[in-house]
Amino acid sequence: MNTPMRIFLADDHPLFRLGLRHSLDQEKDIEISGEASDGFRAVAQIQSDPPDVSLIDVDMPGLSGIRAIRVLRKSSPQMKMIVLSTYNDENYIREAMDAGADGYVLKCVEINELIRIIRTFAKGKPAVSPYLVNLSLNCDTQKEMPSKREQPLLSLREKEVLLAITKGKGNKEIANTLNISTETVKSHVKTIYRKLKVGNRIQAASIARERKLLDCE
Repeated sequence: MNTPMRIFLADDHPLFRLGLRHSLDQEKDIEISGEASDGFRAVAQIQSDPPDVSLIDVDMPGLSGIRAIRVLRKSSPQMKMIVLSTYNDENYIREAMDAGADGYVLKCVEINELIRIIRTFAKGKPAVSPYLVNLSLNCDTQKEMPSKREQPLLSLREKEVLLAITKGKGNKEIANTLNISTETVKSHVKTIYRKLKVGNRIQAASIARERKLLDCE
């Protein structure tokens, strides 16, 4: 009998994890090795007991999914990591690719299609799906694109947080407005500071207006 494929679930939405676990538990060749609701717990648990495949939400509190992938890629180079995201956003996709993700799957995916994608990646084969951005296939294309390197690449969520900052909103107010945790807001603010190369909210707001980072494209 073949050994079941071990999968780890990292997502901060309990109902989503519950539904995903229930669906995957129906498959005889799949075993859930563990789950976590934030990036720090995900990294700790995965490093202590590496699965075959990790499904990681891109936007988690504490340590974001992107940063978690970056850490895990160094400690578990053979493990397959698939991003699960509601954001069909080029910046998130590019960040996931740079961090070392193997695939980027939209959460609107049907469960049977997700299972097919997981099995394909676990076998080390390229997967093709309308719900999947296969990051390895986009590497050369991304490198050839004359991207706006002069401008920092902000994700959609980071732009939302930055817009709130320009309006003078605090972390708690931003969290309530965007329906995310305060810790997640703090994580986004730190990333925004790093990308804009600033040290405080006033400077971030000033750069946003000066470079028109929040203007409609």
